[in-house]
Amino acid sequence: MAVPIRPGEWPARSLLGVLSPPARRDLLELGTEVRCDAGAVLLREGDDEQHVYLLVSGFAKVTATVENGETSLLAVRAGGDTVGEMASMSGAPRSATVTACGPLTARVSQGADLRELLKHRPEIAMALTGMVADRLRWANRRRLDFRGYPAKVRLARLLVELAGSYGSSRADGVVIGCQLTQPELATMVGAAETTIHKVLRDLRDEGLLETGYRSTTIRNLPELERLADLAHSRRRPT
Repeated sequence: MAVPIRPGEWPARSLLGVLSPPARRDLLELGTEVRCDAGAVLLREGDDEQHVYLLVSGFAKVTATVENGETSLLAVRAGGDTVGEMASMSGAPRSATVTACGPLTARVSQGADLRELLKHRPEIAMALTGMVADRLRWANRRRLDFRGYPAKVRLARLLVELAGSYGSSRADGVVIGCQLTQPELATMVGAAETTIHKVLRDLRDEGLLETGYRSTTIRNLPELERLADLAHSRRRPT
């Protein structure tokens, strides 16, 4: 079973995680609360609406249609993150579709209301800007990984980053709180589904990973970081 993020507990690198209590309270008071079931579409690619979702708990997948008409998984968002802020700020149509992975709670507000809050809460504006910059860096790393590493290393790098953002430490390892299918993992690392199937089997055989129904547990995070060529990168300033 996926590890839920309880309301009031957010990853340290998420928007809600970095804000001071007063700023966090102001952001959480914006808009109205909505609850979504698994599969509910929060935002749809191409739409012109400009509302913003602040995820309070649960996970959502960000997907987009590529040139051949297939759907590609771009990212995962969890409690503490926002989705829809780019269209709200730019006025452009939605660039991606956001779908709830499971039961999800969020605050939905109009873009104009968010922009007004940012004027009076520079702390939130700076944090939101930093979050968008982090997402751009993440996307750039994915593109570089496609050229610089084989599929096994690319998948290891993705799993390490997901563990850092959404992982929960347990006695038996680090449980990644968002469950992704093999086709979704394949699109995120730019590999064939058959290749990802083999890589996951290899990681399980090497004792680095355990997968089950709606669960992924990293058994040996330091060794997976070494495989991902990330053993020292988290200690270096960027």
